[in-house]
Amino acid sequence: MQIQDLPYPDPGAPDARSGSRFLRWLFLNQLPGQLKSLAWGLLHFASVASLPFCVGIGVQAAVDRSGTRLALAGGLMALACVGNAVGDTFLHRAAVTNWITAAARVQQLLARRTATLGSTLTRRVAAGEVIAVSTGDVEKIGWFVEALSRFTAAVVTIVLVCVGLLVYQPALGVVVVVGLPLLALAVLPLLPHATRRADVQREKAGRATELASDTVAGLRVLRGIGGEELFLDRYRRASQEVRHAAVRSARMWSLIAAIQVLLPGILLITVVCYGVHLARQGRIAVGELVTVYSSVMLLAYPLRHFEEIAMAYSFSRPSAKRAARVLSLERAVDAAGTPGSERPERPTGDLYDPATGLLAPAGRLTAVVCGDPDMAGRLAERLGGHAAHTTHATRNGSVLLGGVPLDELPLDSARGSVLVQDKDPVLLSGTLRELLDVPASGAVEAREALDAAQCGDVLAALVQGSLDAADPMDAQLTERGRSLSGGQRQRLSLARSLVTDPEVLVLDEPTSAVDSHTEARIAEGVRELRSGRTTVVFTSSPLLLDRADQVVFLHDETVVAVGGHHELVRTEPRYRAVVTRETEAEAKTEAGVGTDDLTDLDKLVEIEETA
Repeated sequence: MQIQDLPYPDPGAPDARSGSRFLRWLFLNQLPGQLKSLAWGLLHFASVASLPFCVGIGVQAAVDRSGTRLALAGGLMALACVGNAVGDTFLHRAAVTNWITAAARVQQLLARRTATLGSTLTRRVAAGEVIAVSTGDVEKIGWFVEALSRFTAAVVTIVLVCVGLLVYQPALGVVVVVGLPLLALAVLPLLPHATRRADVQREKAGRATELASDTVAGLRVLRGIGGEELFLDRYRRASQEVRHAAVRSARMWSLIAAIQVLLPGILLITVVCYGVHLARQGRIAVGELVTVYSSVMLLAYPLRHFEEIAMAYSFSRPSAKRAARVLSLERAVDAAGTPGSERPERPTGDLYDPATGLLAPAGRLTAVVCGDPDMAGRLAERLGGHAAHTTHATRNGSVLLGGVPLDELPLDSARGSVLVQDKDPVLLSGTLRELLDVPASGAVEAREALDAAQCGDVLAALVQGSLDAADPMDAQLTERGRSLSGGQRQRLSLARSLVTDPEVLVLDEPTSAVDSHTEARIAEGVRELRSGRTTVVFTSSPLLLDRADQVVFLHDETVVAVGGHHELVRTEPRYRAVVTRETEAEAKTEAGVGTDDLTDLDKLVEIEETA
């Protein structure tokens, strides 16, 4: 795989059982590139290691006044230099290719997992951790995969040089063979401490990233309540903790680097002293002493790769662990191993959740009121084909659309059949035209969706805020639509969902940030535009509930009442308490009123809705 061939047609199925298993799987999938890097690395290191032998031959030839051997030494040295240049150039190319392709493979895997899980990802993993995995962690994992082949080439070269020295000059070769393993292993006792300090640094950096993300996301609110400085102080403290942890980590790695410089120097001094002693006794020639000395000096270069691979593994191991944790997340039924079967590509019919008993008839607008506000988000997640990881949900099975379990459908079919709009949908930066350029049936035009979502004032605001966009569709949206109000972002998100025109549209509190007059018009617009389509709206707003074909009330994760809005207000005290925001004492008082009083209460609700 070359860089120009990215992205991968299929990045593969990762082994995400642990960080080390994931690194091993990634290395094996990058094996062709690793072998190419290893080959060029061997050429490069072997060429570097052969230079001392060439120099030794040349020096001895000069001492012996042999022109033939001197010319031979010169030719061998030129050949070694050419091999060094070619090997180094193509080793760098292969290493960078391995780094980038490995990082790209991980990014593709993360992107696919994110697309598979959708909004459920951030419910299972902290947003800061997702950001850390998709940015810095990907780079560290690629670094380790790339460094592994260079480290292997360095090890092979060191072994070959040691064997060559033993054959060439056994007396000094023994000293080198004994000393080099000690140099390579001397830093091992320090690595656990360095790894722990690096882990602490990354943990604090992840917390700081998450805090910064939360602060930026809520900056408008923080400024409104005067809490901006408070959160900035928190981030300053978190940033200082990261700095202190980084300094402590750097001190340990500096100590390891110092040892990597000091010990080879000691070995070099030992070889020189012992070699001079042997030369005085006439046991070795001058050229042999120069060869051994130069070899030991140049071996410091491949020895540096021991430190690099230790650092790369130390940094990549927790990164791979985090990546594996994200990649191991699956749709609940898929994770349980439920075998798929031949299913219709796009099932139609009633939407039914056996876990709660919720039934949304095909082609009708169903409003759902939950006694527990958090239940709405979990149920919306289930209706989108992501079964919750709970015993209650698993025992009752997955959501059925037309009798077909959504979790057993191919993901594309499930997504094309059911679209879930979260309570806090995200607007990506770009033009409004790009925002609404989503996979759709083609039956709903962008203008129709914008009108139904009551986006007229939003379009005017976008044109007014753009200097070079006369058409609102060409107006630029900032990241997450931060330049818009909460209600404006909510309406644009609703318009985007309406444009897709799915078989089933699930909306979680789509009008919680708009005023009552706009909300009433949105209710009418959605009802008209979605006529003949199945729509499920999670809400407690009387304006939306009054315009639904049916209202379903859930209490303790179970459907307890189904009917019209006014009927449930009269007959179900718990429903009335949720919709009218009654206190517990008021609900108990209402439980003893007569029919006439309930009729008056109904009239008050109608008057409030009309207003």
